Parts: sequence; structure tokens; C-alpha cells
Amino acid sequence: MLTPALQQLLRDGEAHHQRGRFAEAAMIFARVRQLAPRDAAGWHHGGMTALAAGQAAEAVSLLARALQLNPAAVATAFGLGVARVAAGDLPGAESVLQQVVKTHPAMAEAWHYLALVFKTSGRIDEAIAAQRKVVALKPNYAPGWHALGSSLSTHGSPTEALGCFERALKLDPGNLRSQLGRGMVLFKCFRVEEAEAVMASVVARDPRQLEAHSYRLMALNSLEHRSSESVFAEHVAFGRALPKSPAPVFGQRAEPARRLRLAFLSPDLREHSVAYFLEPLLRHLDRAGFEIFLYHDHAVVDAVTERLRKLADGWRHFAGQADGVVEKALREDAPDVLIDLAGHTGLNRLPLFARRLAPVQVTYLGYPNTTGLREMDYRFVDAWTDPAPTADALHTEKLVRFSATAWSYLPPAQAPEPAPPPSIGEGRITFGSFNNLTKATDGTLRRWARLLEVVPGSRLLLKSGGLNEPAVREPFLRRLAAAGLSSERVELLPHARDTASHLALYGRVDIALDTFPYHGTTTTCEALWMGVPVVSLAGDRHVSRVGVSLLNAIGHPEWIATHEDDYIRIATELAHDAEHRGVLRRELRTEMLRSPLCDYSAQAQCFGSALRQCWETWCASVAEKERQAS
Repeated sequence: MLTPALQQLLRDGEAHHQRGRFAEAAMIFARVRQLAPRDAAGWHHGGMTALAAGQAAEAVSLLARALQLNPAAVATAFGLGVARVAAGDLPGAESVLQQVVKTHPAMAEAWHYLALVFKTSGRIDEAIAAQRKVVALKPNYAPGWHALGSSLSTHGSPTEALGCFERALKLDPGNLRSQLGRGMVLFKCFRVEEAEAVMASVVARDPRQLEAHSYRLMALNSLEHRSSESVFAEHVAFGRALPKSPAPVFGQRAEPARRLRLAFLSPDLREHSVAYFLEPLLRHLDRAGFEIFLYHDHAVVDAVTERLRKLADGWRHFAGQADGVVEKALREDAPDVLIDLAGHTGLNRLPLFARRLAPVQVTYLGYPNTTGLREMDYRFVDAWTDPAPTADALHTEKLVRFSATAWSYLPPAQAPEPAPPPSIGEGRITFGSFNNLTKATDGTLRRWARLLEVVPGSRLLLKSGGLNEPAVREPFLRRLAAAGLSSERVELLPHARDTASHLALYGRVDIALDTFPYHGTTTTCEALWMGVPVVSLAGDRHVSRVGVSLLNAIGHPEWIATHEDDYIRIATELAHDAEHRGVLRRELRTEMLRSPLCDYSAQAQCFGSALRQCWETWCASVAEKERQAS
């Protein structure tokens, strides 16, 4: 039992804690521990203060000691679980939180953090079940509704997720994180302009909301009415908003010809489009010249993850780790070249790139625009996607046009053989697009409506995730009608159950239609692999020139339109040439295999040579600085 004097010290410490004066509180609680080391109070309060101050490791140490002294203290056990989550010790956090909910099953906050452990560990079904317990136990707990909405948005129902975020905002209208969550769901419901407006309002209220800023930039790529200059300016504003740190001194030897350590950081080292294009390069890079480190930043670990792991000399799994933990690990590994594969897609680590983690920093593959970071040295593209000199002025990075096409496509092993064109049996043309329908702007829908009018009896088959969800399907049907697309001539399909089933659906498509301004990449390659020609409309920036690169790579520039009437003409001519479409079903796959897209050895050599040149430039800059200093 603490003396009255020590009890007063505790009250003084708690007062400092409540005012956010954590250093003063920590000193007082340390004094209590010194005077009463066998009493749990000083350890408990010191641990909770360390946790509030962001000192997770210190919090774990103090709270663990407090729990030893008082094993029945639920608040201490709960605090220890939260501290272990913050410290990245998910197994330890789960162990203590499971014990808390076992003895106190009505403690909603404990279920909340246990759900966070499940979600970060990739156990999404368990996370959702725990989050449902939270809102059932505490219906007015806004963080519970937010967390459930977040999980359902990523792995469940966007309809229910939208309701969860709206419930969270009703309870806590000013919560910017819940507004961001609602905006993300709107984006997944193909309501891109609404989503962009929500993100913009979040950023306007708090420019430090970097995740909202990134999602907004992603949305801007899908809007036809935004100029490339204005979109570039928004990316630059993001880069300026990032906290900077003093330029680090790197210990790497500035030797141009030595073996280099390449590190790839991505949330998509799994069954994902990025992996389809990365794996061929990794398999064929010259290992005498490069040591490969892979950093996986997503909870999902699947067969593709394991396959990529075997290609790496070094591997780390960063899912759920705080930026500080990731930064420390990267600085310990000391890569010579660090390659970002995410850009402004979800779960990116761009704030870390702003802190300069490697002598050479490159962005590639995952995002169709500049990052906006001056600290990102290079962006790897090609001359079709980013023609000089126009594209150079719209990037903070130096553009490296490293090959004839910026992609190396690895077709899925389970892809079926191409089927005959469906028009043979049906007597009518079926146009199709399997692109994510966030890319289907109202302008794109109107072009498709024009095409159906020009080709009598034709139909349109659209496939995208979420189309079986009311919150997604009903608004999209209204947009189709407004664009002049009759529901009688349009068929909507949700995600297929697996890759083979997805690719087999191209057997129902005669001609694939690319979206604008945001072109498809994986979907275009998949359509071509299945023998289906793709009609693409070229624009003035990378996002609307990917189709230009891919179609030139396989030798079919005649399918690239330069304006809307041209787009209609090309699709119509293909629709009227049944013999040619039959030949394409038989020969397109062979044409792809002979193209740069599938010449993995050559593409990897070009990629490696470009990286080496980037490294040599850094070495030259180091030599020049040394010369000037001498």
C-alpha cells in the first residue's frame, strides 16, 4: 500500500499525463518506482505514459513488470496488449489480449485491439468476427464502427462497409479517419468524383493526412477533366507536405562496378498484378551484379509470396509495422538502390522515401504517375508511355526509358487455351472490358454507348469486383442509363472465383475495350494472351498511354486510337472482320511470346543496365563532392 505522499505523487503524475506533459509524468512515476519498487502502481502508470508518448518498447517493459506484481490487474494487462501491438509484437499482444477477453468478455476495447492483431496478421475473418463483437458490446463506440468498416471495405462488403463508416461519422462527425474510410469505399464503388471530393475535404482540414492525400492523387488519375499540369501540381504538393530529415551519410562504397544490393519495397508481393510483371525480372537479373532484397508490406502471404521469397537473397515482412521500425530495418540492411513498387496506391511507404533510405531511390511499376517526391531520384518508364520532353516536365523524378516497353508479362500458368470468338456461335459481337470500373468514366461509358449504336445487335460485357453489391451495382446501373447504355445490352459480372475462371471469360468477348483516361495494364495483357484484340485510346500522359506501349510491343499499333471517332472506327472494323478475329485467337499468344513483353532475359538486362547507370551517376556525384572538398 502506497503512503499518502506517494499517492499524491501518483495524482501529480496523472495530472501531467492528462495535460500531455509526458516527460514530467514519466519522471514522477519513475520516482514512485524508486520509492516503492514492489508496488505495481508506479510501473503501471509509467507504462501507460510511455505508451501515450509513443515509446512502445519502454511501455512493454514497464507494463510487463506491473503485471508480474499484480497479475489480476485487467487495466494493466490490456495496456500491455496495446503496447505490444504498438511495438509490433503481434504474438505477444494476442497472448495477453486473449486472456483479457477470456476473463472479461464484455470488454469491448480489448476485443478491438485483438481484432487489430488478427487483421495485421492477415486473419481477416477472425478480425471481422471480433469487430462485430465490439460494436455489439458497445454500439456507440465510434472506433469500433470505423474498424469494422475498414475490414469490410478491404475484404468484405462495400455496402456494409459504407454503412459502418456512416455510423462512425454519426457518432463522431469530425473524425477524419472515418471520412477517409468512407471516401475509400466510395472509390471502390466506382463513385470516383465523390471519393475525390471527400479526400480533398480531409486534406484541406488536415494536410498531415497523408493517406487521404495519396488516395486523392490516385483518384485524380481517373478523372478526364483534370489537366496533366494540375494533376502534377497536386503530386508536388504531396511531396512538399512530407516531413523531411537531414541528408543521411551513407556508408556504401561508391564503386561503380561492384555488386549492388537492390531492395524492392511493395505491399503487392502476392497474388497481384505487380507480381506478374516483377517476377520475370527477378528471375533473370544478373546475380553476379545484383543481390536482391524483397520487403513484403502486406498481411497476405500466399503461393506467389513464397515463390518470390525463394528468389530473394534477403527477405523481410513489414505488414503492420510502424514507419520507424521499417526505417530502422532498411538502414540496417543498407540497400544501394531502393525501388518503390507502390507509388500512391494503398499501403505505400512514400513518407519513408522522403527521409532518403538509400543512395539511389527509384519508383517503378505500381503507379502510373510521378510520386511528387524530390527525394525519389528516378522513375522507370518507356518512350511510348512518357514521350520526351513533355513527360519530363511533369515528374519530380528523372525519367529512365529503360526498354522498348516498361513491362515484362508473366502469363498465369493456369490460363486456358483461347476459345473461338463467341460471335461465331451467337451471331452477334460482344465487346468487353474487365478493367476495374473505377476507370470507367462517364466519357468512357458514352463512347461505349456510341459503339453499340454503330454495331447493331452488339452487346457489352463488363466484369469488375463488387458488381454483386447493391451499393456498387445500383449507382453504376444509373450511370449506364445516363450514358445511353441500355441494361438489355449490357451484362455485369463480379469477380470470378479464380484466375483460370477469370481468363476463361474472355471466351465470351470478341473485342476488348480499354478505358480512358486510365488504361488497363494487366487486363490488356490478359485479353491479348487469350487472343482478344484490345482497342485503346491514346492520351497525353502515362496513365492514358500504357495501351500505346503494350500494343506497340506486340506489333499491333493499328488498334491505338488518337481520338474518339478513331476509337469507334477501329472497334467497328474489327467487329466487321470475323476472319481476322479468328486468326487473332490462334496467333496473338504466339505474337506475345515473341515480343519484348515476354523476352524476360532481354528485359532484365535492360532493367539491370539502367539501374547500374543510376548507381554510376551517384558514384560520380560522390567523386565530384570529394574533389571539391579536397
